[in-house]
Amino acid sequence: MHLNRHMTLLLMLSLTACATNPTGPSSMALPGTGKDFNAFRADDLSCRDFALTQIGGKTVNQQYNASLATTTAVGTAIGAAIGAATGGGEGAAIGAGMGALSGGAIGANTATVSGMNAQDKYDNAYYQCMYAAGHKIPVPASMARTYSQGSQRASSASVPTYYPPPPPPPPGYQR
Repeated sequence: MHLNRHMTLLLMLSLTACATNPTGPSSMALPGTGKDFNAFRADDLSCRDFALTQIGGKTVNQQYNASLATTTAVGTAIGAAIGAATGGGEGAAIGAGMGALSGGAIGANTATVSGMNAQDKYDNAYYQCMYAAGHKIPVPASMARTYSQGSQRASSASVPTYYPPPPPPPPGYQR
């Protein structure tokens, strides 16, 4: 009876750890100058497919869920083994529950990082494809260039104006 309560609680806690990641690019792309919207839509679909193949054919959500399930299963197995070694059958059940709980918590963090990495790879592939097709892609403000009278000039925020001198050589250093 106690074991059923613990397993129900464990199941409820594991379901609350699930998160959802985006299933497409993080930012929107816009049609390139002079590009037809229907051509843009076709390129968008093609580039989404290209980006998906670049991250192994699994969506970001599938990669997140696989990472979470694997880490939780490993935690359960390790906890059961430790519990069985220290407390026999009852210890194995308690250890499995604790292992699943801690494995799920660790797995949620690992899965989040895995999902973020997959999303970054997906975004990079998608933006490269859309840019190559002649469309506009988002650029962070720190990377933006300003244009003045037809000549390209880097904005002052992106180019340092002062470089400090190198440190002096250590005492006793000879060239």
